[in-house]
Amino acid sequence: MLEVLAVATLTALATAIGVIPVWALGSDAERWRPALTGFAGGAMAVAAIVGLLRPALDRGTPAEVAFGFLAGVAFLIVARVALGTRHGLARDQRSAMLIFGVLFVHSLPEGFAIGTAYASEEAGLGLFVVVAIALQNIPEGTGVALPLAASGSSVSRQAWAAVMTSVPQPIGACIAFVLVEQIQGLLPISFGFAAGAMAMLVVMELKPRRPTIGGWALGFSSGASLMLAIGFAAGV
Repeated sequence: MLEVLAVATLTALATAIGVIPVWALGSDAERWRPALTGFAGGAMAVAAIVGLLRPALDRGTPAEVAFGFLAGVAFLIVARVALGTRHGLARDQRSAMLIFGVLFVHSLPEGFAIGTAYASEEAGLGLFVVVAIALQNIPEGTGVALPLAASGSSVSRQAWAAVMTSVPQPIGACIAFVLVEQIQGLLPISFGFAAGAMAMLVVMELKPRRPTIGGWALGFSSGASLMLAIGFAAGV
């Protein structure tokens, strides 16, 4: 149990690494923002399909996954409408809140995956899942940091916000480690929910603005390619 808690905590802390590119660019971050936003969008799009939908279909029926996916889409739409009705909320602030909310929600089933993998008897599966989720968390941290940086938040606040999105991971990992058989049945819906929410997040909040579509497309293809390469190397 202590080992599961420790490794799941490390995956959560890996999210803060995604703040480094935003911090390193400093005042030039805004100029590179289309490319970085595209990078986060590409990484999230591939993560939603390869990292969430495929495992969901492996663990459950298409109906279960579709239900979870549509629930995730609905969650994002409702959240977007609710945030859009708040007076004085800037686009960057709204994007930051949506990104934080979606990542926070989908980190729980990722924690379930860690705990389930460690509770299984398959050699090396736990380490593989931890590495895959930690690598995926890095661009997610960038996605959190970008709108926060644009709204004037400090680097430390960006880092803490990134880490906080993954707080449910060690909690979910410990729960799944103890109740692996019961949790197993919930994974398809949970992963489907996360995939739907992430896909709508990319469409609604990480889409390109017309004057900067070239930089965004370059970033999107780079982020997607990196995640595909990681997935291929990890055997996902």
